Amino acid sequence: MRLIFAGTPEFAALALQALLAAGHEVPLVLTQPDRPAGRGMQLLPSAVKRCAQEHGLTVYQPERLKDPATHEPLRNVAADLMVVAAYGLILPQAVLDLPRLGCLNIHASLLPRWRGAAPIQRAIAAGDEETGITIMRMDAGLDTGAMLLKRALPIGSNDTSATLHDKLALLGAELIVEVLAKLDTLQPISQPSEGVTYADKVAKNEAPIDWRRSAPELERQVRACNPFPVAAAVFNAVPLKIWSAAPSSASGTPGTVLEVDHQGILVACGSGALRLTELQKPGGKRLPVGDFLHGFPVAVGASFDVD
Repeated sequence: MRLIFAGTPEFAALALQALLAAGHEVPLVLTQPDRPAGRGMQLLPSAVKRCAQEHGLTVYQPERLKDPATHEPLRNVAADLMVVAAYGLILPQAVLDLPRLGCLNIHASLLPRWRGAAPIQRAIAAGDEETGITIMRMDAGLDTGAMLLKRALPIGSNDTSATLHDKLALLGAELIVEVLAKLDTLQPISQPSEGVTYADKVAKNEAPIDWRRSAPELERQVRACNPFPVAAAVFNAVPLKIWSAAPSSASGTPGTVLEVDHQGILVACGSGALRLTELQKPGGKRLPVGDFLHGFPVAVGASFDVD
């Protein structure tokens, strides 16, 4: 098919690569404008832009698509279909109507659960046992379109947002190629009205750990916040990043250090305790707890900040 592809991060880049490998023609790629990143805050291209340039594809980076004048490059392509994956911009109805066969979206959840911007993180934080990919026809709503194909994926007890992202990216790339191959035979299914949840974008203020919550909740928070914004806690006025942790049945006053050894720093929670196993201090590297403790001693009976 003759496709327009719209996407920005690595999740989308894998889908673009799969579509090209399957023999589809992609005369135009939409991705967000280059953004400042890194310590030097230099403008860096998105993963999708880098992929497109490697394949010699035309890249279009509008700030937004509300102005009808910005639709002209899309109209000129005369595409059969647009494939969208984690693009990050709202597509107005006029854009959705441009391709001959409409627009398909690769969404990283089992819709209608976790519509919205951060389905991977929200699924982990909520303790869901599975997630998956839904390929749907796009409409003007927020991830409300009719579903063409849906495939589940179990969430492992050690999955972080990073590891689950990579698994879902591969599954999404596989499914979009499958859908295009079967497009004439797949029957769109409307999303049920029951089970709708929304996955709001993850904010930096969700990183701090509240030791008054239960250990299982906090362990899921740590995994959901890896790699962004990274769970955080304060010890002796030093802000620490918590990269990995494990729940325990031990108990004590929330925030109190119960044990310290090469296996972890065990901290009491509102219910149970959390064993911190990988940490990072300001200006340092993320380290296994044994290495971390060499340069940052923690004593039993000390406390992390609770408020």
